[in-house]
Amino acid sequence: MGEKKVSLPAKLINGGVAGLVGVTCVFPIDLAKTRLQNQQGIQVYKGMLDCLAKTVRSEGYFGCYRGAAVNLTLVTPEKAIKLAANDVFRQKLSKDGKLPLWGEVLAGCGAGTCQVVVTTPMEMLKIQLQDAGRLAAQRPMAAPAQAAAPGPAPSLVAPSSQAQSTPPPRPSATGITMELLKTRGLAGLYRGVGATLMRDVPFSMIYFPLFANLNALGRESASGQADVQARAPFWQSFVAGCSAGSVAAVAVTPLDVIKTRLQTLQKGAGEDTYRGILDCTTRIMRREGPSAFLKGATCRALVIAPLFGIAQGVYFLGVGETVLGLLG
Repeated sequence: MGEKKVSLPAKLINGGVAGLVGVTCVFPIDLAKTRLQNQQGIQVYKGMLDCLAKTVRSEGYFGCYRGAAVNLTLVTPEKAIKLAANDVFRQKLSKDGKLPLWGEVLAGCGAGTCQVVVTTPMEMLKIQLQDAGRLAAQRPMAAPAQAAAPGPAPSLVAPSSQAQSTPPPRPSATGITMELLKTRGLAGLYRGVGATLMRDVPFSMIYFPLFANLNALGRESASGQADVQARAPFWQSFVAGCSAGSVAAVAVTPLDVIKTRLQTLQKGAGEDTYRGILDCTTRIMRREGPSAFLKGATCRALVIAPLFGIAQGVYFLGVGETVLGLLG
């Protein structure tokens, strides 16, 4: 499939603008996804809508945007790297203006690998901020269960009522970053990098080839080859991005559950901690069953579909080229 060449600065601007717009639109659903995936013992939320309703009730509307500042700060380089890297790899792997399926998959693999540099610390910080509200909501539910437990052990598990009445300080991205750097070094910010690679590389290998083929539908010349000069209309780029994003998001949801569990630092009462990917996988399977690996699948589809629909719409509308033209 022939592709219109776009300058690297324009690709970076397109990816950044698309990421900012997309994240602003879907962040509350992403917060619900994180909280649902982290639930192990005490079920604070029954589903996405219940999670959002309880979050608004207890934390206010802006509670749904906990961690959004981290995402909005880092999503620009993350999406810029992902989209630009995929485009660069596609151009390098093209021969005579055509890119075979193996080249599309390889380009997606390269894009997913490149973005992990930014994605891992961004997700690490975002997850701690998003999950703080779930942990706070879990404490009042855990207290009656602990009080009902037989024997004198509860005093060792639960703090005194005076201590319980004092809520812990709300975490901040800066505070978490400084604590991780002080206690674990730079590696602390890259906790779960292997699981992030396991999620993002397959996602990109599914998403980019699927999007490219959906986006090329109906743009063939009389010879049966993709028309090099034809450009997909906005609605087609948007629908192709949404469709490809939904399929890829649901396909890698089990890997996203593992990544989220590994990157969560604070655990609730009775919740497992994990030593690595294999340990996490076996513990989830043993304690929660295979259905736990699909927690948040609907939320992921609802997040990724519009996120990448907007991203590809902006990308193919050429916002970056327009901005560079105005600055030039």
